[in-house]
Amino acid sequence: MGAGVMGAGGGGGRRGRRRRRNRPMADINITPFVDVMLVLLIIFMVAAPLLTVGVPIQLPKTAATALPTEKEQPLTITLAKGGKIMLQTTEISETDLVPKLRAVAAERRDRKVYLRADGSIPYSRVAQVMGALNAGGFRDIGLVTDPNGPKLNGTGG
Repeated sequence: MGAGVMGAGGGGGRRGRRRRRNRPMADINITPFVDVMLVLLIIFMVAAPLLTVGVPIQLPKTAATALPTEKEQPLTITLAKGGKIMLQTTEISETDLVPKLRAVAAERRDRKVYLRADGSIPYSRVAQVMGALNAGGFRDIGLVTDPNGPKLNGTGG
């Protein structure tokens, strides 16, 4: 009596079950992808502050958007608050600026230069340095500012 009840339940032990060993896995394992992305994020977070030129100045705030990045390291001229002119991170005199720019322009393929000027520097001084950049062979001048500044309609960022 007990044997008859057992045999009618499932039709045997193996016949009612499907084998899952040979079927392909349909789920995507994203754990390695997330691990790689987190490592890259940490690397970029550590390296990004090292890529900027380290002359402390107070940039003016504007509503302008950022310029696209180039393949070559950008050339940066900085006008510091005390009147110093910096080529990348090296201080340079006014008289040496144009000859040094011509020498740099002869070696570089890209004619783009970024001008960073402290917000307290008079506009006439910034225009003088822009004229020196033009005389040195750089016609594509990008002015570096802090984003999210006031807009022309009076709203701030």
